[in-house]
Formats: sequence, C-alpha cells, structure tokens
Amino acid sequence: MILYRAPMSALEQMENASPEQKRLGMDAWRAWAAKVDYAIADLGAPLAHTSHIGQGASSSDGVAGYTIINAGSADEVSTILDGHPHLSMPGASIEVLEIIPVQDL
Repeated sequence: MILYRAPMSALEQMENASPEQKRLGMDAWRAWAAKVDYAIADLGAPLAHTSHIGQGASSSDGVAGYTIINAGSADEVSTILDGHPHLSMPGASIEVLEIIPVQDL
C-alpha cells in the first residue's frame, strides 16, 4: 500500500491549482498509471479529512491519498515508483506499507 504524504490535503491542492495545473497534474498521474498498470491493484483516491479514534491512535496527518500495488520486492516497488508525479511536489513523500495476506497469518 502506498500512502501519499503532502503538506496540504488533495482538496486544498486542487483548490489552489489553476485549470492548467490541474490538467497537467492529471496528465502526469495518467501517464504514470499507464506505465505501471501491470502492478496497480487499486489506483486509490485522494483523501480529505483525517480522524483519530481511540486511545493511542497514531497520527495520519499529511496523508493525501493512497494506491495499492502488487510488487514482489522492495526493488520492484522502487522501479514502480520511479518518476511518480507525487514526488515532484514540494514537501511530498511516499510511504510504502506491506500488506500481509490474511491466509499468511
């Protein structure tokens, strides 16, 4: 699972972007998704509001979206994320989490 972190939510980013910036941003995402479509299980979605529930709930501040990919190794994840448009945004980063299949538990 890929978590996209950014200093602004996806909604704030879109509100502050010109129509041309929005178009260029979506074009870059489409190009990346087409390049690695073999690995995408769920392209995901932008995220807006963050809630924290329960004692000791960890912070998810700065999470702007997610994607689920299939990869066989950390090297393959690096290859899949090479040139990812999210990484061209100032202050943006990508967090990679490995999902453990239920049958492996």
